[in-house]
Amino acid sequence: MNIRSIELTNFRNYEYLFIKFDEGVNILYGDNAQGKTNILESIYMFGNTKSHRGSKDKEIIRFNQAESHMRALFNKNDIDYQIDMHLRKEKSKGIAVNGVRLKKATELLGIANIILFSPEDLSIIKNGPADRRRFIDTELCQLDKVYLYNLTNYNKIVNQRNELLKDIQFHPELTDTLDVWDSQLVSLGTKIIDRRTMFINQLNEIIYDIHKNLSGGNEKLTIKYEPNIEIMDYEGKIKRNRVKDIKFKLTSVGPHRDDFIFYINDTDVKKYGSQGQQRTAALSLKLSEIKLVKNLAGSTPILLLDDVLSELDSHRQNFLLNSIGDIQTIVTCTGLDEFINSRIKIDKVFRVVNGTVTKEN
Repeated sequence: MNIRSIELTNFRNYEYLFIKFDEGVNILYGDNAQGKTNILESIYMFGNTKSHRGSKDKEIIRFNQAESHMRALFNKNDIDYQIDMHLRKEKSKGIAVNGVRLKKATELLGIANIILFSPEDLSIIKNGPADRRRFIDTELCQLDKVYLYNLTNYNKIVNQRNELLKDIQFHPELTDTLDVWDSQLVSLGTKIIDRRTMFINQLNEIIYDIHKNLSGGNEKLTIKYEPNIEIMDYEGKIKRNRVKDIKFKLTSVGPHRDDFIFYINDTDVKKYGSQGQQRTAALSLKLSEIKLVKNLAGSTPILLLDDVLSELDSHRQNFLLNSIGDIQTIVTCTGLDEFINSRIKIDKVFRVVNGTVTKEN
């Protein structure tokens, strides 16, 4: 699939912006804080409904403006999609696909498969479990609407149960109502664990060869899924932890506390791997994500590289660039010098200066 154009009004530092992209490699270059990442952020939102930065809609709207309009044209499997987004400070966003308004923002997921690789992703291995869960959930929600439904409802129930745990402190008679919430948690949580297990198995089949090639055949990378709870003991443990949960007013058991451990040659990369090994593992993970999306979605994703090349040494740069192949790629960087000696065919170049984008070829 590919993105043909974007049109932004009052988005971040852009009063108005229209860009037509090439189906190959597109470069956005310029000094820092000029608006390059803002463009990638807008593209990412068309695939995921929200910012990769964790920003709220009202923070994305241009300063002193009440709303922002976004439009993108995509082509996927020879079908054209026009996606419109309307961001408002005081209301939830409005989204339409080919002129048809969506009832829920999550209905957009799965249309545009977009993978973003930023310097922050290089830390996914050594960061906390929440970052690794976010990576898994973001990808699965794009690929599997059943998983999206189960995860959305599971998170709602966890939040509602936590509110109930707070109320029990003042109204102990509410304790018995926990049984209803616990039953729903076990039902949905079990489905989430099963799907995550399948996803990790699929990812392992791909990441092994990619990392072996990237490391010169010296390292074997595997991912181990460590669920917070074994399915067979789920219901029992949630009951055994009830007193603890009431005391701390938090749900202590379930897939919202899962983790995923990366091993190189059977050694935990987070604990014992060098920074270079951690970065190589993160790069392997992203490259595996591209191939997995191809396999499961039946369509090539769009790849966004946000100043990530400057964080990689020449060997990892070349491996990443050589892996792009026929993928439409949009790259941000501060200068073009880093590309002169690399093996990459640049199809379009844009210079970004203080919210103004100029096509240079």
